[in-house]
Amino acid sequence: VQVVESGGGLVQAGGSLRLSCAASGSTFPINFMGWYRQAPGQQRELVASITGGGITNYADSVKGRFTISADNVKNTMYLQMNSLKPEDTAEYYCNVQTLAGKYHYWGQGTQVTVSA
Repeated sequence: VQVVESGGGLVQAGGSLRLSCAASGSTFPINFMGWYRQAPGQQRELVASITGGGITNYADSVKGRFTISADNVKNTMYLQMNSLKPEDTAEYYCNVQTLAGKYHYWGQGTQVTVSA
């Protein structure tokens, strides 16, 4: 399974970015897609996720600012990030799971940098 992220970049605080994650080549239906981020010296943390049934989950730090969505036909996931803060600066990774989490696939990451 190939997982490819795009949409990162440099933005000023208060600005917006939209990340995309496209998954291809899966034999099994995708039942979970999630965005994780990792800042230098920090552990990777879950930012937002969405199940195949459309159930979403957000980290407290991004609730009300970030919105996750998915196109199940295209196996593509999006993360709309608004009101960005410098503490949102990190490498953002897409995670795709199939067979109820038995298989995990990661993208290469996309850098998001928010300047003060």
